[in-house]
Amino acid sequence: MQNTVSGFSKLSKSEKIDWIVATYFSKNNNARTVLEQYWNSNSKLQQLHDEFIENTITNFYLPFGVAPNFLINGKSYTIPMTIEESSVVAAASKAAKFWYSRGGFKAEVISTKKIGQVHFTYDGSSTELNTFINTIHSKFFSETASITRSMEKRGGGILDIKLNDKSDDLDNYFQLHATFETMDAMGANFINSCLEQFAKTLKREASTNLKGNLEIIMSILSNYVPECLVRAEVSCNISELNENRNLQPEAFAEKFVQAVKIAEIEPYRAVTHNKGIMNGIDAVILATGNDFRAVEAGVHAFASRNGRYSSLTHAEIKGDRFRFWMDIPLALGTVGGLTSLHPLVKLALEMLGRPSARELMQIVAVAGLAQNFAALRSLTTTGIQEGHMKMHLMNILNQFEATPEEKDKLVAYFKTNTVTHSAVSETLNRLRQSN
Repeated sequence: MQNTVSGFSKLSKSEKIDWIVATYFSKNNNARTVLEQYWNSNSKLQQLHDEFIENTITNFYLPFGVAPNFLINGKSYTIPMTIEESSVVAAASKAAKFWYSRGGFKAEVISTKKIGQVHFTYDGSSTELNTFINTIHSKFFSETASITRSMEKRGGGILDIKLNDKSDDLDNYFQLHATFETMDAMGANFINSCLEQFAKTLKREASTNLKGNLEIIMSILSNYVPECLVRAEVSCNISELNENRNLQPEAFAEKFVQAVKIAEIEPYRAVTHNKGIMNGIDAVILATGNDFRAVEAGVHAFASRNGRYSSLTHAEIKGDRFRFWMDIPLALGTVGGLTSLHPLVKLALEMLGRPSARELMQIVAVAGLAQNFAALRSLTTTGIQEGHMKMHLMNILNQFEATPEEKDKLVAYFKTNTVTHSAVSETLNRLRQSN
């Protein structure tokens, strides 16, 4: 079967689908219908989606849900979440309600610096290179003035530029390491534009003022942002951890802290532990039009910063107080990109009160902390499957094409019975056979 094509991007959407269906779905008469049924009936809105990326043939929908009752720094929020995982919104909502009556969540932005680098090689003296960089340092700022002017008016811009010598790790390898403040923008385009101008300035000046060969390799921002940091936390008297009838507050607090400490020292546990945190974080990032892939990469690098992959959250008992907290790097924006284009993103940000980037950092971090609290509370008390599988029940029933009447009966049945795929199958079959 020939499955290569030339000039695909120049075809109309209908022609693209013709080729896709003919090439991959010759035995599936339903493929075109499935693709087209997800088109938006509003042609203007569909065109907007078509132009987000290249070679669009349809839309891929994810549920857009909300988690209410979040109290953050004394202010109430309903947090929008976009995710396909059935238990995430429920768990976040449950944690939010638990902490609402216990003072809510506290959050603070520790720093908002972002990083970009010009990577280059130089085969001459590192001492001479350092002197040279100091000599032309002001030109990096003056020659990016047209790029930074607007950002500087908003309080941002280039904070610092320094030379990093990495030649011990890789022969002749050096960096211009720059820090930026991008205010309410995520700032990727701004940072990359500055870096590319730095590279031009560096190459031009080196050609006439530096002995040895200097070669620019690349200029790019970093998604590792350990100085773009936000802290979220909750705390209460241990006696207030009293919602579990099978476990006394003191025992629950001790078990909870122990579970966090295990994730701090055991990478196998830490990966799943942190994945749960990212369930909450990614869902809000998607809903607000931010780049969850960049955040994921930076967060997991941060979790490994001490040489071993470890828990992002921490917990302690001091006297009669329980405290649970997290420091996490989040480079987010509330202007630019999808934030000004996607209608649902606009609504999500409006629902949050049109937050600044700093406020959004706090909201997102709290969502992650809430998710982790809910998971650890289940793990250390009833176990994760009891609540998790009940949330998956409707997905299983849909797989078996259950009718509304069948769904009502099985939801009632599994309120007091353990949900597994096989148990649902057997119960549904018995119900159908009895009718």
